[in-house]
Parts: sequence; C-alpha cells; structure tokens
Amino acid sequence: MSCCVGNLAETCAVNSLDVQRLEEIKSEGKRLSDGVMLYSMAVPAIHCGACVSLIERSLAAVPGVRSARVNLTLRSLMITLAPDHTDPESCVQKLRELGYAPVSLSEAVNAKDDGELRMLTRSLAVAGFAAANIMLLSVSVWTGAEGATRDLFHYVSALIAVPAVAYAGQPFFRSAYQALSHRRMNMDVPISLGVMLATAMSLFESLNSGEHAYFDAAVSLLFFLLIGRTLDHMMRGRARQLVSGLARMSAKGGMVVGADGVLRYASLEDIRPGMLLRVSAGERMPVDGIVQQGMSDIDRSLVTGESMPVSVRAGEGVEAGTMNLTGALDVRATRPAKESFLSDVLKMMAAAEQGRGAYVRMADRMAAIYSPAVHVLAFASFLGWMFWSGGDWHQALTVAVSVLIITCPCALGLAVPVAHVLSASRLFEAGILMKDGSALERMAEINHAVFDKTGTLTTGEAGVAQCAIPDGEMRRIAATLARRSRHPASLALARLLVDESDVALHSVQEIPGSGMEVLVDGRRARLGRSEWVAEIAASGAQQEGLAFAIENERSFAIALTEQLRPGAKAALEGLTQRGIPSEILSGDSAIAVSAVASSLDVADFWAGLRPGEKHARLAELARKGRKVMMVGDGLNDAPSLAAAHVSMAPSSASDIGRNAADFIFTRENLSAITFAHGIALRAQRIVKENFGLAIAYNVFAVPLAMAGYLNPLIAAVAMSTSSIVVVGNSLRLLRQGRSGNAKIHRGRGVMATGKELQTA
Repeated sequence: MSCCVGNLAETCAVNSLDVQRLEEIKSEGKRLSDGVMLYSMAVPAIHCGACVSLIERSLAAVPGVRSARVNLTLRSLMITLAPDHTDPESCVQKLRELGYAPVSLSEAVNAKDDGELRMLTRSLAVAGFAAANIMLLSVSVWTGAEGATRDLFHYVSALIAVPAVAYAGQPFFRSAYQALSHRRMNMDVPISLGVMLATAMSLFESLNSGEHAYFDAAVSLLFFLLIGRTLDHMMRGRARQLVSGLARMSAKGGMVVGADGVLRYASLEDIRPGMLLRVSAGERMPVDGIVQQGMSDIDRSLVTGESMPVSVRAGEGVEAGTMNLTGALDVRATRPAKESFLSDVLKMMAAAEQGRGAYVRMADRMAAIYSPAVHVLAFASFLGWMFWSGGDWHQALTVAVSVLIITCPCALGLAVPVAHVLSASRLFEAGILMKDGSALERMAEINHAVFDKTGTLTTGEAGVAQCAIPDGEMRRIAATLARRSRHPASLALARLLVDESDVALHSVQEIPGSGMEVLVDGRRARLGRSEWVAEIAASGAQQEGLAFAIENERSFAIALTEQLRPGAKAALEGLTQRGIPSEILSGDSAIAVSAVASSLDVADFWAGLRPGEKHARLAELARKGRKVMMVGDGLNDAPSLAAAHVSMAPSSASDIGRNAADFIFTRENLSAITFAHGIALRAQRIVKENFGLAIAYNVFAVPLAMAGYLNPLIAAVAMSTSSIVVVGNSLRLLRQGRSGNAKIHRGRGVMATGKELQTA
C-alpha cells in the first residue's frame, strides 16, 4: 500500500558487481526484427504503484528509450531501445540513481532466499511481542498509578520499546531514508517521523517524571502496519514464481546425431536449426522440430491441454516441452530454443502480465496526496500552537505528534489486506485457494467467462460409453491387453472390464502411436486406434476412438466418453443468472467439444485451438470491453490464464496452470466458481466501506488533534479504534459467505456422450 524503495538500493558508483550484473542484463537482451533491442530485468526493490510510476516516468526521459514497462507482480522491467541506442547502461545507471538496483532475470530466478520476507516476519514478531507487553504496563498507568510506580512502569516500557522500535521499524526507516536521500517523499516518511517523535517524547517524559508516555502508541503503530506489509509481500511472492516454474519445463539439452551416427550431448543454447536430435521415451523435446524417423505417442497437453496422448510419425511436427512417451524419435530441429513453442508461451505470459497491477492503486494515489498533506498539517499545527501558546514548544510538539499519529494510514492500510485475508479464509474453508489479493476485485468485475474443456469442465479421465466386444474369450483377451498398456484409453477399458479374468498371452507388444498387438493361435489380435485395427479385420465400422479385432474377423468399436465435473452445469447456469455469458475454448476435436457444449447448454464454443489462438480470443474479448474470467487446467492454458482479467484452475491442473491462475479450487465441484464470485462481490463492498470509514475517521479526528483536544496517547487509541472498526466491518465477510447461493453444492458427475447424458 505504501510506497517503499526497499533495502537493495546501492551507491551510484559502478563497482565490479555492478559491471557483472550489467553484462548479465546485456546477455539476456533480444534484437527484434526492426532493430529495436528488448531488455528484461528484475528490479527487486519495486513494491508499489508509486514505484512503478516513478521508474516508468524517469526512464521515459532517458535518450533512446522507446518504452519502459514495469511488472509490479513479478517485480520486473521491460525496456525497448531504439536501433541507435542499444546499450542499456544508461537505463541501468538511472535505476541505480533512483534507488532501484536491477539484476538479470536469471539471477532473480536463482535467488531462492527471500531476505525481505524474513526481515518483515521478524520485525512483525518483535513489534507484536513489544506491543502486548507495553499495553499491559500501560493499563496500570491508565488506572491511576502515580509517582515512583508510574515512573517504574515508564522505564520498563522504555526498555522494551526503544530496541523494539529500532528493530521492527527498519522496513519503514530504511524506506524513508532512501526516499529522502533521493529527494522524494513517500508514506513511510510520516510513519517514521511519527514513531520516532512519539518514542523521543516518551523518553523525555519518562526521564522527567512526566505523567504520560506514548511507547504503546509507537509500537502498536508499527505492529499494525507490518501486518499489512507482510501479507502483501507474501501474496506477491507466490505470483513471482510463475516464470521460473515455466522455465523448468524446458529440457536442458538434447542428444545430437552426428554425421557419423555418433551421439553427443548439446546444451539447449548450442542446438541449431537443421541438427538431428534423438529423443528417447520419457524425455522432453528440447526444441521445435519435424520427426524424421520413428513412431511414438506424445503427451501434447502443453500444446492442446488434452490428456490423451497423440501418435506422431515421420513428417509430423513436435513442439519444445512436449513429452515423448513410448518410442525413440529422430527429430530435425526447425527453430532455436529461444524461438521455440515453449519460449513463445513464456513470452505471451510475460506480455499478458503487463499492466495487471493496476488494481489497488487507489491506495497509492491517495498516498501521493496523503504524505505531503500530513506533513503540512503537522507543521502547521506546530507553528500555530507555538504562536498561540506564546512559544510553548512542548505543547506545540505534542499537538504535532498527535496529528502525525492520528493521521497514520493504519486504518487505510488495513482496509484492503484484512478483507482479503478474511475472504481467503472463507474461500479456504470451501476448498478454494487465492494466490493474489488483487484477484478478488478483478473477480467481482467479470462480465464474461471462458472455459477450457478437458480437465476443467470434464475430469480429464477417459471413460467407456459403449463396448461392442462380445462376452467370452474375446472380451477376456481385450481386457488382458488393456491391462498391459498405460494409455488412458486402455486404462478406461481396463476399468470397465475389471471383472474379466486374464488370459495367458505371449509376445505382447505395444506399437507406439497405434496400440497393443499379440498373437492368438497364430493370428494377430489388436487393441488400439480403429484405423490401425481395421488393417487386420475382415469387417466392422470404422469410427473415431478405440477398437478391438482378431485377424480376419470383424472389428468391435469401443466408444469413449468424458465425465463432466460435478456442478459444471450448475456453475454455468449460476453465472448466466448473474448476467455473465460463458463459452468454451478447447484444443480437442469439434465432435468432442460440441458434445460437452450441448450437455451444458453452451451456445458459443471453439474447437481445435492452440495456445496462441486461445490467447488471441481473450485479447479479442478484451478489445470489446469484456472482463474475462478464464477457467483452465493445462500447460497450454497458462498464457490465457495469465492474459485473462482473472483466472481459476483446479488443483489437478499442471504446475504451470496452477501458478498462472489467481484461484485454485481443490474440490471436484465447479460450484467453487460461483462461490468465489459471490465472495468477491461481498469483499468489494466491504473494501469500499472500509475506505469510507478510514476517510471519515480522518475527517473527524484530524481537526480535533490540530485543535489540541487529543494528546498522543488518545491519538494512538483513536488510531487503534479506527483499525478495530475496519477489522470488525471486514469480519462480516465470515458471516455473509455462508448464506444462500454461496454454498458449495455436492453432486455426481455426468458422462457426455454426443448429445446423450448418462449418470456417472
């Protein structure tokens, strides 16, 4: 909420470490087609919207800079430089002068130790311990302790408060110092000034046997503010793991087939277009390429989001990051790693993240006015009372400190975080995890919903709608073959034929991309793709799906089906009732998507889409003014999840899909979607009410403090009361979230089989 420069700002003098970091940033630069250079770097000291505004405004004035975009969530910066100004050194130097030392993205990804979070949690613990103990001592003073007893309590409070303030106040003191050293103001300046003056006045009063000391006010102030800052840092930290998670999906290198047929290992950076790679079963494709030799099943869920493997053979393309499942392949590289499919997904996600941090900038805009206004009011109060009291500096300083404390942005700072924490608690009870606090407001703003099919609207697990294999020996052979394979379609058949006994079969082999084959009494028996099975069958209808046949006999079709998630239909109906239309975007076939859409009464659906096409559809909806909620689960959905106004994913989603989503629901029921939307609407109302209460408190209390009716102790009590009021108002979320249509409904799934539904 408050602007903070952070503790990573260094001197402007370029030392050896700075030179090394500059070279690393240069090495990660990319030259675009028009000669423009693109540099991406991490800026760990970015904390708020004011930081974003300052950096973008300052870099825009640097010669050669065409654009500078800050990503608040990932704490990163993208700079484009004109062809005649391709060196980023001046930009890096400017960032150091501003107090935001940049590092390369690779260094940021490898930096696993979060020193700032550790500092915040320690400061919070110290402030909480000190505030609790000082409050206990203050009770005795408030209830009438006098003389030596009162002085003793003040001395003990001082022994606790002074080191606690010195330690717990570091996040604010350092930020204020950095801001002032760069001739700027931020909200940490009045906070630091108020805390230090309250502590200094309390020491003065204690040493001079004064009636009042305000140690409790200073320490409590730090405690409440540290709560908000720690929560904000933790929520943003989870989102910053997104890029590093996707990068781990890439192979580190591959085996290159030399001209003499000898295999040698090459790192990802050394693989060039035209090289022949050998990819064994269980390995990921290092780069995009064309299969030259071999046949295998490929897990393309990264591309299509569909769990069903697909077969590839010579002449067909494969993408970087996809998993080779069954057979060895020789693949001719067509693009370098930095231009691969996986790299494109990463770029789309990075581009989609830009500008998403605009959510709670209302507090930052208020901060821009708040900080100078507080100092003006406090200084005006000091001068006014110096004149009014005939030079009584003690009275004038007391009033000024009271103004600084009572205008502390504690209530303003808690207005959003408390509502988010309570909403997250309410969502957690319903099996929904919230990754980013700002997602609540974006969820409340949605007016359009987009769903992936497999793994989202359906469970992603194949089922058998109809099996034409006759009972007896033939069915037992098919069951035995199905149990020998790990293909999802075979597993579905094995579950259906679980009661069939095994048959002693020999020389069973799995043909990659086709299915299972065995010799039975000298004749081949096949279970697999219908067109492959038809090669040995005497007759039988060919259709999309699975089939079984014994050589020279008819083939028998096995119709596969998909199971809808429980609550899918209720969730979409609930969104429709709230005026939110839905559509389906899927990489699956038109027949499969049409069946699910018909089952759910969804009129708009798109089939056979790749990740870029899904991303383009969301961009089209955004241009039309739609604020889209994307619900998906696959790796291929990650760019769309990042590009959407808000996004959700099931816990069964891929790691990257979960990282890209704002909400994760851990239960099977899709009623979690309407439940989260209901909580978001309530949280939005609560946040607005909290802002109103905080503003009303300042409008009422500040004039009283300036008039001298409040001393620092009363100001601290009023400040704490305003925070309690805000917290109490937010607690209504716990009650409201349990009523009416916000309940998570339990129910069974259904099977989508063409236009028919069968109870699962």
